[in-house]
Amino acid sequence: MAQQAENPTGERRLAVLEGVLERITYANEENGYTVARVDTGRGAGDLLTVVGALLGAQVGESLRMEGRWGSHPQYGKQFTVENYTTLLPATVQGIRRYLGSGLVKGIGPVFADRITQHFGLDTLKIIEEEPKRLIEVPGLGPKRTKKIADAWEEQKAIKEVMLFLQTVEVSTSIAVRIYKKYGDASISVVKNQPYRLAADVWGIGFLTADKIAQSVGIPHDSPERVKAGLQYALSQATDQGNCYLPEERLIADAVKLLQVDTGLVIECLAELAEVPEDGGDPGVVREKVPGEHGEKVTAIYLVPFHRAELSLSAQLLRLLRTDEDRMPGFRDVAWDKALAWLKGRTGADLAPEQEAAVKLALTEKVAVLTGGPGCGKSFTVRSVVELARAKKARVVLAAPTGRAAKRLAELTGAEASTVHRLLELKPGGDAAYDKDRPLQADLVVVDEASMLDLLLANKLVKAVPPGAHLLFVGDVDQLPSVGAGEVLRDLLAEDSPIPAVRLTRVFRQAQQSGVVTNAHRINSGQHPVTDGMKDFFLFVEDDTEEAGRLTVDVAARRIPARFGLDPRRDVQVLAPMHRGPAGAGTLNGLLQQAITPGRPDLPEKRFGGRVFRVGDKVTQIRNNYEKGENGVFNGTVGVVTSLDPVDQRLTVLTDEDEEVPYEFDELDELAHAYAVTIHRSQGSEYPAVVIPVTTGAWMMLQRNLLYTAVTRAKKLVVLVGSRKAIGQAVRTVSAGRRCTALDFRLISKNDRSNES
Repeated sequence: MAQQAENPTGERRLAVLEGVLERITYANEENGYTVARVDTGRGAGDLLTVVGALLGAQVGESLRMEGRWGSHPQYGKQFTVENYTTLLPATVQGIRRYLGSGLVKGIGPVFADRITQHFGLDTLKIIEEEPKRLIEVPGLGPKRTKKIADAWEEQKAIKEVMLFLQTVEVSTSIAVRIYKKYGDASISVVKNQPYRLAADVWGIGFLTADKIAQSVGIPHDSPERVKAGLQYALSQATDQGNCYLPEERLIADAVKLLQVDTGLVIECLAELAEVPEDGGDPGVVREKVPGEHGEKVTAIYLVPFHRAELSLSAQLLRLLRTDEDRMPGFRDVAWDKALAWLKGRTGADLAPEQEAAVKLALTEKVAVLTGGPGCGKSFTVRSVVELARAKKARVVLAAPTGRAAKRLAELTGAEASTVHRLLELKPGGDAAYDKDRPLQADLVVVDEASMLDLLLANKLVKAVPPGAHLLFVGDVDQLPSVGAGEVLRDLLAEDSPIPAVRLTRVFRQAQQSGVVTNAHRINSGQHPVTDGMKDFFLFVEDDTEEAGRLTVDVAARRIPARFGLDPRRDVQVLAPMHRGPAGAGTLNGLLQQAITPGRPDLPEKRFGGRVFRVGDKVTQIRNNYEKGENGVFNGTVGVVTSLDPVDQRLTVLTDEDEEVPYEFDELDELAHAYAVTIHRSQGSEYPAVVIPVTTGAWMMLQRNLLYTAVTRAKKLVVLVGSRKAIGQAVRTVSAGRRCTALDFRLISKNDRSNES
């Protein structure tokens, strides 16, 4: 039903259109822009396209939309919505459709039919005012009745919050999260303390909170705004890997972000650094540390990162210096006999540098083993574990990701777990194991240590008991951790007190591998060799868009056909960046179409710009300590095994063989993982990797990025893109170090302890 309104002077006002929202074909979660199809009741199954700000509208709802008619060259007549209101359906058929759409958790098409048959036009009134009467409907017990009543109430409350937030264009998923965090206090918090949202609600950064604050009248130069902006700038810096920012850089970043006077920023920063009268934590910590070139800089830290850096350095030195030893048998062991016994177990001799690493791990309380692919890190780790277990030592093995932990377990024949699972992290991020309740371990081995960020490394080292031996294993030439810090690099810094061995010799067997050979060539600044290789290929394509399409063809069709690999389980596309025609975002859409296409007989769930289906390869994109047995963490990969539109839930089987349920309103925590960025692939290994290397990713192309991608492959690497882009990646050494002071703290504390 449509009508054109006119005002008394005869000018055309906004047109009005009423209809039932049948399906959403596209939705941008950030700004609420939506493309949808509505049934206007004209019959013949005709659906009309509407576009615009349909923020919060749900499939099955009756809408009264105001907007303008127009025509799209490809899609024809359409209606651009400027605002809308929800109408409750007025016919039994409309009510049935509304309830059966999945809008109310616990009611699918079957129960919608039964409920409307029983209550007719009074159905919605009954759910609203007398929900206990739903038990009259055949098949509806007290449990489901309560679930429906609760879902209805929550839906109403969320709607109220969303209508309020509509004025500031906050996305549906964020409105739901605000409601889940604050409940009935949501509107009050949003109006009176909008900057709390950035700290309390995942997915709301300073920019969104700032937009809300402006709309509720908080002044541009309010100290509250400036302090929130400073903390946001520091938080952004930690997202980019820095533990602190130099004061001058932070002030410049904040002035640019906030568009306020430098003097006001300096004043607010000074206030943030003051310890509150109640003795609580200040907003930031200010401290002098050496900069990149040794000069003193004033570092500004967020409190958790300052604490973690102090704690980690102190705990490492505590472990290193203690007189206790949980493996005293290795102090005066007859190494000739021990190594001969080991050869009998493994069937191979250790190279001299491997032997040095084994002795180091078993005699020093903290040690680091680093080296590139094919240099024997894995065999060295196995040897350390074999000898420790021969002396009845309790060995604990861990890695930052599920895949890396599985690989460590296969290598050593002993149980291994993720660091998160080992520490039994609880909601809020606290660990069950810490300094007061240490792990039951004599030797702790942590693989893929280049992935350890500052906060996780601190939690882990706190839980290692005095006298136990701690061995970090990793490739320091790979990309540093996704989280803040460069822990492995800091442990290996010049003058570091932590003993280390770097394996450099590539074994003959590994020299036959194009993957290993080219990884070392890339790491030393040389072009990879692709001619005549059986496991390393280059498909040259200079056009970025074509390279993206070719990447999909190689991953989904050519590799499975030629090598017999499963495109979902065995082949991983690794992109330098998320955006662009050959970025992980676009490639995920194309790969999903090729590998897990939609089928009319299978349910699917559209969430924002993504569609989730059973069989989809997905990844968790935030740390969530409340999910699963011990939390589900950023980078965890899995496959969607079930999807229930009635209970509005899908289930993911993770790489750690854990089934984790996701409510539909939590789907912003999941992204497709047919293609992932190279940063997100750290710590994982795949039989085959396909890497688009295009000039479209020019700013991201660096040597350690390409090296990390290539070293993710066990058997096969295919590069797709331009020789020019590969040359750029090989030539470009990553610019500068992250802002960390762990190395300085280790060295200075060690010097002080030596003096005393």
